[in-house]
Amino acid sequence: MDLNTSPLNLAVIIASNRAGRFGPTVAGWFLSRARQRADLSVQVIDLAETDLPTVLSHEPSPEVQEILGRVSPLLAAADAFVVLTPEYNHSFPASLKSLIDWHFTQWQAKPVGFVSYGGMSGGLRAVEQLRQVFAEMHTVTVRDTVSFHNAHGHFDQDGTHKDPTAPDAAAKTMLDQLVWWGQALRDAKAVRPYGA
Repeated sequence: MDLNTSPLNLAVIIASNRAGRFGPTVAGWFLSRARQRADLSVQVIDLAETDLPTVLSHEPSPEVQEILGRVSPLLAAADAFVVLTPEYNHSFPASLKSLIDWHFTQWQAKPVGFVSYGGMSGGLRAVEQLRQVFAEMHTVTVRDTVSFHNAHGHFDQDGTHKDPTAPDAAAKTMLDQLVWWGQALRDAKAVRPYGA
């Protein structure tokens, strides 16, 4: 059997949509690492640019349908996801929950990795909650994460990490796991569609 060795389509989701957010700084650092890999083709979904409402209804309004028409195909085309999230009040942003809840099949049988940032916990409480949510979406969450405790103190004004050795190693480990799962699940779905 020939295995598909083409690069995985990786969707990196920037979860925060708050004014003055720190997410783009962390995203810039992470994307510079992910885009160096020959086994990944990276697409960014920035929730600050989607305007997806956080109040769900049974039937999406025309405005929501227009937004979903742009975002849903990007999720569907992805072989794997990295969610880049802050921690708000021991949890993750409502904008991210809205994105997750407006979709279902787009997530199924795909791996998810996490990059988190925040205060003392580094966003890890948000990640642990997200693992439960993504389990309901039939995803595989990879064990290792990248987290930035007291994140503002780790980056210079230009977004350069002051000491990238440890986070670079964490990003490589997480992406290696994500690629393994992404390739394994993509190959499996080529043989038997998920749910068949």
